[in-house]
Amino acid sequence: MRRHLISTLIVATGLASSSQVLAYGAGDVFTRVGVAKVAPKSDNGDLASGAYDVDVRDGNGFAFTLGYRFTDQWGVELLAAEPFEHDIRLNGANLASTEHLPPTLTLQVYPLGGTQSRVQPYAGIGVNYTRFSDEAIDLADADLTLDDSWGAAAQLGVDLLIDEHWAFNASAWYLDIDTDASLNGSGIGTVEIDPVVVMGGISFRF
Repeated sequence: MRRHLISTLIVATGLASSSQVLAYGAGDVFTRVGVAKVAPKSDNGDLASGAYDVDVRDGNGFAFTLGYRFTDQWGVELLAAEPFEHDIRLNGANLASTEHLPPTLTLQVYPLGGTQSRVQPYAGIGVNYTRFSDEAIDLADADLTLDDSWGAAAQLGVDLLIDEHWAFNASAWYLDIDTDASLNGSGIGTVEIDPVVVMGGISFRF
């Protein structure tokens, strides 16, 4: 009887310790890594007083985040990525292109934080800064410039926990990105990109 009781206590202690390690919560530092697709909205406006309808095409690339949980249910996360490249159609023709970096900081809530649930959904709101580079346009003697952008951001995601360190991750952001366009230094209008960014990959807790 004594041996049985001791064995039961050892197993119970081990399971409790394992559950406590599995539970995500305050003090966790984590990173999420994956492949992201940036899908701009369908109507991106027009330029040069309506002379050109603008269609910004999708872009794909490697993305990652770094986050910190300061309580069981609240945390912050920064999104970073390699530059995303987008073709830009003007009146249906691929005449322009650009690259952009979209660092995004969100304040997050984890409704199941601090529990032993292997499914950990989260949501966030925050701010996005977008830096454009390598703008190009296929028009003679033309120089295209897109101004950097600040805007709001919203986020939804979920971690599917594998063990105390690793998880599968799926996440999505909505980014408010509007950029003023200039041709040879003269303003020609605003491009409304406003993409949804979808990322799938893995999460690692340090």
